[in-house]
Amino acid sequence: MDNTGNLVGSLGDLCRWLAGQAEAAGVEVYPGFAAAELLYDEAGAVRGVATPARGRQADGTPGPRFDPGVELCARQTVLAEGAHGSLSQEALERFGLARGAEPQTYALGLKELWEVRPERHEPGAITHTLGWPLDAFTYGGGFLYHQERRQVAVGLVVGLDYEDPYLSPYEAFQQLKTHPAVRPLLEGGRRLAYGARILPEGGWQSVPRLSFPGGVLAGDTAGLVNVPKIKGIHTAMKSGMLAAEAVHAALGAGAAEAGDLGRRLEASWIAPELRRVRNIRPAFRWGLPLGLAYAAAEAYLLRGRAPWTLGHRPDHQALRPAAQRRPIDYPAHDGRITFDRLDSVFLSGTRHEEGQPSHLRLRDPQVPARVNAPRYAGPEVRYCPAGVYSYDTDPGTGEPRLRIDAINCLHCKACEIKDPAQNIRWTVPEGSGDGPGYPNM
Repeated sequence: MDNTGNLVGSLGDLCRWLAGQAEAAGVEVYPGFAAAELLYDEAGAVRGVATPARGRQADGTPGPRFDPGVELCARQTVLAEGAHGSLSQEALERFGLARGAEPQTYALGLKELWEVRPERHEPGAITHTLGWPLDAFTYGGGFLYHQERRQVAVGLVVGLDYEDPYLSPYEAFQQLKTHPAVRPLLEGGRRLAYGARILPEGGWQSVPRLSFPGGVLAGDTAGLVNVPKIKGIHTAMKSGMLAAEAVHAALGAGAAEAGDLGRRLEASWIAPELRRVRNIRPAFRWGLPLGLAYAAAEAYLLRGRAPWTLGHRPDHQALRPAAQRRPIDYPAHDGRITFDRLDSVFLSGTRHEEGQPSHLRLRDPQVPARVNAPRYAGPEVRYCPAGVYSYDTDPGTGEPRLRIDAINCLHCKACEIKDPAQNIRWTVPEGSGDGPGYPNM
């Protein structure tokens, strides 16, 4: 976890710079267009992707300005969608890529960008926290990164394998900012931006097969994050290089699948780095004290040589019934250091075209009232960091009814992962560039 000599900066700025470098090398970049659908050939291999159709009405029927999606075909398609990408999930299921691997597990990261007073700013300074305000059986911690231009990124990462249905990651993040080690840094400052996104935390045992007929997986899509080190950019970039080499070799050989990508990953420095820390994250399911003790044993004694590998369970299975927990009384927002969710969503720059079908869909509209509300006290209201979900009363039946304000969605994917009934399906919005607009997060 030594960060001496590392660089602190904006990943958004880095990606924009990289896009310019790619275009200068002859790569065509299409910002604002999502990949909404995988395309298959007669043999069942992936032959490319399609952008979403546009101009549908709220009920899903084509409107007067309907425009079908555009097909982008390729001999090899690299899926690098980030954690829990919708097309990647389809490929994992269709080709059985996760067969034999442990279930992927995730965390929800919430982040704000602040402009602080000059005397409080220490460019390059990093602070990591563990635990508070989370309970001893919820994995997570906070971070403070001092960037350039008096900007400080502050955030909280919460493992989505938490048990308490009353836990609100957003409210816990606001509470973190009231800690005596954090509040003085932010007082007198100005909040500039807000965002949220999931992170893959399964580690080496959750890495799936990386190739399939017509394409490969790379980056966070493959779950290549070193959780104890709290780093994944380096592994994502390296996996992209390995994917390029494997695809190039497959194209040269006329092969339908870049089948040696897994071997290339095994032979790289990614494999020993992730294998060495594979047991640290799952050990924290025993609680913070035992997790820390085991992490120390792994870091200083075992060094990844343990003859066992700890497993995972899907995050949605961890939630306990509300009857086994008590509601959490979070502090009220003061409007200076802590803020409500809708104020934060405004700072995220989130936008969605009006009138389009909701990209958040329920497989069974009756499940929230039948399962989530009575058994888990409506956890959607709390695990969503954007206030997308709320409950009102159905005037016809008098029962709880789930309301979905998809226009607020930050595209974090936490709902699809944490929903205890696995009833929520996240799909790509049809609007061009819909979603959060992070300028320098």
